[in-house]
Amino acid sequence: MHQHLVGKPLEGFAEFAMTVAAQGAVLLKNRPEVLPLDELDTVAIFGRTQINYYRSGTGSGGAVNVISSCNLLDAMRARCGTRVNEVLAQHYAQWVNTHPFDNGGGGWAQEPWFQQEMPLSDEMVLQAKQASNKAVVVIGRTAGEDKDNADVPGGYRLTEEELEMLRAVCLHFDHVIVVLNVSSIIDMSWAESPQLRPHIGAILYAWHGGPDGSKAVASLLCGDITPSGKLTDTIACSLDDYPSTPCWGDSAQNIYQEDIYVGYRYFETFRPQQVLYPFGFGLSYTRFAIHSLSMKRDIDNPLSFQITAKVDNVGERYAGSEVVQIYLEAPQGQLGKPSRALVAFAKSRVLQPGEGETLTMTVTLEQLASWDDSGATGNPNCWVLEAGVYRFWGGNSVRNLQPISMQGEAGYTQPMLRILSCHEEALAPTVSFTRLRPGKRLQSGTWLEEWEEVPRRKTALRERIVARLPQPLEIVGDKGIKLDDVAQGNARMDDFIAQLNIEELACLVRGEGMCSHKVTPGVASAFGGTGDSLLDKGIPLAATADGPSGIRMDNGAYATLMPSGTLLASTWDPVLVERLYVMEGKELQQNQIDLLLGPGMNIHRHPLNGRNFEYFSEDPLVTGMMAVAMVNGIRSGGGIATLKHFACNNQEHARAQADSVVSARALREIYLKGFEYAVKQGSAMAIMTAYNPINGHWSASNYCLNTTILRDDWGFRGIVMTDWWAKMNDAINGGVATVNNTAAMIRAQNDLYMVVNNNGAEINAGDDNTLSALEEGTLTLGELQRCAHNILMFMLHTQVVKRGDKPKVNVPTIAADRTLFIEDAIKIAPESRLRFSDTLAIYIEDGCVYDLLVSVNSAAMPLAQTATNLLLNGKFVATVQTRGTLGQRVTQKLCRVLLEPGYYRVETEVINPGLNIDWLEFRNMGSSGSR
Repeated sequence: MHQHLVGKPLEGFAEFAMTVAAQGAVLLKNRPEVLPLDELDTVAIFGRTQINYYRSGTGSGGAVNVISSCNLLDAMRARCGTRVNEVLAQHYAQWVNTHPFDNGGGGWAQEPWFQQEMPLSDEMVLQAKQASNKAVVVIGRTAGEDKDNADVPGGYRLTEEELEMLRAVCLHFDHVIVVLNVSSIIDMSWAESPQLRPHIGAILYAWHGGPDGSKAVASLLCGDITPSGKLTDTIACSLDDYPSTPCWGDSAQNIYQEDIYVGYRYFETFRPQQVLYPFGFGLSYTRFAIHSLSMKRDIDNPLSFQITAKVDNVGERYAGSEVVQIYLEAPQGQLGKPSRALVAFAKSRVLQPGEGETLTMTVTLEQLASWDDSGATGNPNCWVLEAGVYRFWGGNSVRNLQPISMQGEAGYTQPMLRILSCHEEALAPTVSFTRLRPGKRLQSGTWLEEWEEVPRRKTALRERIVARLPQPLEIVGDKGIKLDDVAQGNARMDDFIAQLNIEELACLVRGEGMCSHKVTPGVASAFGGTGDSLLDKGIPLAATADGPSGIRMDNGAYATLMPSGTLLASTWDPVLVERLYVMEGKELQQNQIDLLLGPGMNIHRHPLNGRNFEYFSEDPLVTGMMAVAMVNGIRSGGGIATLKHFACNNQEHARAQADSVVSARALREIYLKGFEYAVKQGSAMAIMTAYNPINGHWSASNYCLNTTILRDDWGFRGIVMTDWWAKMNDAINGGVATVNNTAAMIRAQNDLYMVVNNNGAEINAGDDNTLSALEEGTLTLGELQRCAHNILMFMLHTQVVKRGDKPKVNVPTIAADRTLFIEDAIKIAPESRLRFSDTLAIYIEDGCVYDLLVSVNSAAMPLAQTATNLLLNGKFVATVQTRGTLGQRVTQKLCRVLLEPGYYRVETEVINPGLNIDWLEFRNMGSSGSR
């Protein structure tokens, strides 16, 4: 691997990401004479977002440094030339120049959701109308990590200024096109306003498409590409219509009272009249006919069905793609079921007018099953098929469907209760609450809402955990076995692990970061050989990087920013998404990064979750299939994907403390199902747990989550890591959670704590309780060795092992500037601690190796992230990084460097604002800097 390729985006990646962005845009409304724009149309573009176009949401999921980006105004200029109204464009350019983009000061989670809009005079709009026959109005929104959206003007709702802009434009233009450059769905009630509706001829959800997403929008508006995206969420009449709204956003506890009735499952079952735009909906410039739907048992697999559908492009002018969606209507039985549940989908290739394609989809019996957590069928904790007729519907949205017969029958008939699989009780709540279920069927075909008590936990976790404690390996000391011997098949992993003493084992379960100098600069963590003796035994250092939207390097290095997760899911095209993530895998490999911390794949339980842009859908099948595509793509490209956040990270407010109180059924059928698909069908190898507790046990120390369900039920054989600086509570008794309780993490089989300070793993800089718990007997040696086995077996699949790099810590050489003479430079003694200042200069008399230590603080909250590069004579040395410390000082060992004799200017380069450096220390390690 050539070091010069690190920080250089993969060739062709950004261009392909732009084409993918076009496939995920969703056309919600279009009158035939409005879109696409033709060569005679002249366009006036309104809204400051045409210039300040959003590339991505905020936080770790979008913080990718890109070489360049394009706004929508420039993209339209490039595509339409003089047909763009330049007089109006200049008004906006001048106004934006005097009202610059507000990033909230650049601090973590400080950027506002929207930007102030330019007021429009009637005269300005009238002048624009005289020169242009069509208007494009661009509205932008963002949200992200640590910052949920809110049901306020400028958040979920439009501001009065934005509404006034729409009113003013609609007053003069008959053909108004609204482009929504948004992170997730927003309030759409304005589109039904009698004042606006007759004039708004087209609405395009463009989402966040990456640095060149605007070019994708320009291609769509001008008809170079036909829209084919479909909604992955239901857009309801109001926020209050979502059943999760009353129980979302609390600081302590969120009751998932809607149970399995999330999104369209709720609306189609109980309140279809409250939907503005249904799940799966999306228009095209052409028309399609879906016909000849049929269903039969799979000859090769009696536990599955094959469904075929013919798609014809019956339009006369435009080519395009259509998505066929298959929904299940299961019998209500004892458990109650949603009226519709997506069980399969497929997207056609681009069809020319008059062209057709037959699509084949597979549905398994397992997808028809329900989880019985109450024993209502007589079979608690089982996947069951209740007796009755299972009907199937096919079409291009949950509202535009036709029945599918099965070999002349109305559907699949299950004559009696069938048990597909039986399991142990896991993750049942301990809190008493009631959940929604269908009651009486109404004349309209919908169901009356009823409520039932949720089954609570009966399992004694202590008995389960103690009965299954793994047998320890006898510690035998160093026998000379290296990890490479295991990789080559010349030694057993157990024999290698038996060499590790308890201090080495405790070091192995600690990751270091962020911005470890031991791996690719600026990435999220290093893990594996985090101690000198571990390196000596041949355990290399693997690197991880944020995030779902591309490689984040906090030293300022460049990578490719991809479209948001919601946009990618809106393509309904796993094949296309997999091709995109093959390129992501190649870029990981090019940057010597082993794991991408993504995909993010939590369910869109509520529209205001700030992190929804990273996630895919309100539906678990769409979520799972997109995750499978990304996992397979990254693997094909040479990297490894990390599924996150496991599980129920459905809000950012109080995300490290708010307990998600959920029934076992809702977990199995909705919130864990996407992860299950990714593990079973995608063979995912890495998972990151969430910050939040689930039913009283924090995700990072939740035995039921990480062992009973993930490993025992699903057969997962990979690595589980915490989110960065996560908290854990007792795996048996629950209770108070702390960042130090790694013993509980290890007991739950969450293998790796992310992260301690750089160079902190070997000295237990996080003051965790792994060794003290071993001493006290609250953790066993076998449990610690089990996590070591998970980590080391996983390491064998990483690129760092496959490359065969000799495990070592790099010691870079920093050259003095021979032309410099700085009169007030500070002469460095064997141990020199220097108060930091912007004008700091030093003099090195004898060239040798130094350890650089630093004291830093940040006023931000604990999960905020800040970063500043340290430079000597303009050359990058290390990235100083810290999470929020609430102003408390933290000492870090940065890195080890070889400094030549001479003068050095000490400089910094702010990457993520908010970090303050108190002092630097240069600790002389001698000429070799030997360990």
